Amino acid sequence: MNHEPLLHATPSGDVLKLRPEGPWTAANVMTLETLSRSVGGDVDRSRAVTLDMSGISALDTLGAWVLEKLSRRVASSGRSAEFVGLADHFSGLMDEVRQVNRHTPAPSAAPNPVLARLGELGKSAVGAREDITIFLQMLGALFMAIIGVLRRPRSLRLTSLVYQLYRIGWQAIPIVTLITFLIGAIIAQQGFFHFRRFGAESYTVDMVGILVLRELGVLIVAIMVAGRSGSAYTAELGSMKMREEIDALSTMGLDPVDVLILPRIAALVIALPILTFIGSIAALYGGGLVAQFYGDMGPAIYIARLHEAISVTHFEVGILKAPFMALVIGIVACSEGLRVKGSAESLGRQTTTSVVKSIFLVIVLDGLFAVFFASIGM
Repeated sequence: MNHEPLLHATPSGDVLKLRPEGPWTAANVMTLETLSRSVGGDVDRSRAVTLDMSGISALDTLGAWVLEKLSRRVASSGRSAEFVGLADHFSGLMDEVRQVNRHTPAPSAAPNPVLARLGELGKSAVGAREDITIFLQMLGALFMAIIGVLRRPRSLRLTSLVYQLYRIGWQAIPIVTLITFLIGAIIAQQGFFHFRRFGAESYTVDMVGILVLRELGVLIVAIMVAGRSGSAYTAELGSMKMREEIDALSTMGLDPVDVLILPRIAALVIALPILTFIGSIAALYGGGLVAQFYGDMGPAIYIARLHEAISVTHFEVGILKAPFMALVIGIVACSEGLRVKGSAESLGRQTTTSVVKSIFLVIVLDGLFAVFFASIGM
């Protein structure tokens, strides 16, 4: 009985006969690898290989795998490899080793476009359901926090509320004024340019006044606030979530909704109507300047025509939308901030998602309000 493994290679024409002998076990792993490499050249030059297993005295998983690798080396180039003389008590082990890493990939059929679309629709529906659930949970938590403040007015963090008002209200006035001024000027210029063909330049004032007060004033301001303040809210809360500061607040017995979320959303609800009013006035002023220098319409005529075209109802419609849009922006921004995981990539992804969702919901909400006010005659 051999105490060392051996491997005899005997060429016979185009067929290479390999005869392993002795104990092919893990105890002789170095010797087995050396033997396997030594016959590599003969194996590659042969058209077929026959492995005579009758001389093996002991075999374990490692030895069986070394022999299987030789067999696969032959089969990978389209040649044949055959095991002969295998003892019955080794056949089960060899059968198991032959099945290792033999997962044949299923043929990739062309995807059905209809099924692919349905799959995407299903995933979107599940994602939308999760977003709605999180939105309603945040709305409920905010409602409970408001009830707590009404019961205990001193629990309202007035310092935080004033600071947030300063950040998202006072500091936003310059950019809001500039953008809405330009929007009003552009609408007026396009109105005069196109209405002039029909001799209806005066109707440009009607268009500017109604569009700005009812729709564009609040919509443009809400979109700017969503991009400016909503993203800041998400980034701040996300950073706190990553540093586990929110968990620390809960450990100290403080409700994160009362401390962090309520002052931010309350500041948004207060500041957005004020910014909408300022932005609408700036847009009307921009339209007036264009009317004077481009449309040859003096300030007195512009103001008189504006007085005839608009009413308090138009102003009310625009202002009434602002708090609801602010509420949506605040809830989306804060909920996305709390969904941040422990990586900078997650923070960036949730911040982007917050801005996109906020702008989308603001536009949808504006459309719903337009239908509602039209249905009640406003």
